[in-house]
Amino acid sequence: MNLRFLTILPLISALLVCAAPAQADDAGASATQGCALPAKRMERLELIFGLVTKNRRVSPRAWAAFMDREVTPRFPDGLTIFDGSGQWRNQRGAINKEPSRLMLIWYVRDATSEARIEAIRAAYKHRFHQESVLRADEISCVSF
Repeated sequence: MNLRFLTILPLISALLVCAAPAQADDAGASATQGCALPAKRMERLELIFGLVTKNRRVSPRAWAAFMDREVTPRFPDGLTIFDGSGQWRNQRGAINKEPSRLMLIWYVRDATSEARIEAIRAAYKHRFHQESVLRADEISCVSF
């Protein structure tokens, strides 16, 4: 191997490391990392709520109270709700079909995000006697 090549190999390696794109971390990733401007990096949260509790449907009034008490204070910047129809297998193995709601929230992750999300899920399960609230997370590039 050429001695000159061995001499510059560490320099080439150092330059490649410096030129590599930074990897996102949970605590301090750039808000625009990986997104074309003007979009910024945001977390995408989907929560799916079943609307049947003890053989009764969650009323519009009960849903509104849940939103006012549990969701809006934790994510006041905005969200979207979709009405749906779903099915799932319960703990006993039976297939249940029921109306549902999909909540879609884009937010900037911070030190309290996880606790706020899990508080919403726990409150709904407790209040409406649900086995679960489905959660799906993703990262999106968002612009307003």
